[in-house]
Amino acid sequence: MQVPAPSSSTIALRDVGKRYATGIVALQGVTFEVRAGEFVSLLGPSGCGKSTVLRLVAGLDAPSSGHVESPAWTSATRRDTAFVFQDPTLMPWASVFDNVWLPLRLAGRTKAEAAPHVRRALASVGLGDFEAAFPAELSGGMRMRASIARALVTQPRVLLMDEPFAALDEITRQRLNDDLLAWWQSTSLAVLFVTHSVYEAVFLSQRVLVMGARPGRVVAEVIVDEPSPRTPEFRTSLRYAQACREISQALAAASVPEGVGT
Repeated sequence: MQVPAPSSSTIALRDVGKRYATGIVALQGVTFEVRAGEFVSLLGPSGCGKSTVLRLVAGLDAPSSGHVESPAWTSATRRDTAFVFQDPTLMPWASVFDNVWLPLRLAGRTKAEAAPHVRRALASVGLGDFEAAFPAELSGGMRMRASIARALVTQPRVLLMDEPFAALDEITRQRLNDDLLAWWQSTSLAVLFVTHSVYEAVFLSQRVLVMGARPGRVVAEVIVDEPSPRTPEFRTSLRYAQACREISQALAAASVPEGVGT
């Protein structure tokens, strides 16, 4: 992949395409940027390539065409980029402490060296009293908090999240949405967040990018012009309802495959 000149953005995709060996074109002409300290959500129909975009940004896959700029492609290590999946992917045989220590351990940090960083990350997600617990002893929300602590422990510049709260009940999901914004606001993280929930995207994001049906591409951008911190009252406000309606309309249009109805 040709490396273009650096930009001021933390993440940049420029006319990116992805074709798999099977011949399936997952992405075509995807172009967008995410700046440092910005929270951007990707929303779109199933199969439109949202997770593929995250894999490209994370350096886990390469584009077939176009350019991807992110710390994963330019940094000597992958510690500048953290990935949180829908499944917490915790090691069931390891304590919460050891699960969060894992990326620092892989980077060569001893347990003693890593301990202050691990405990600070656990405290930041509300798990300071659970470092000796095992994943099976935690609720679904607590397991996701541990997964987020593991992502934050390396102090990354980019946080990629692939539907991390989709399997949780609505009350837990809203609480984690609130906490995620607090964690984000305390850092200069660039967050790229994939979700199927219009309501979650509007509450969390400064911008929402709507992707069209395969081949995936960005077909709409909605700016959520709401100051931080976002409050529970925002969820019941007219502004929230209007943003949800605008994105829902864009999503409905985006869900129609190319060529249908023309």
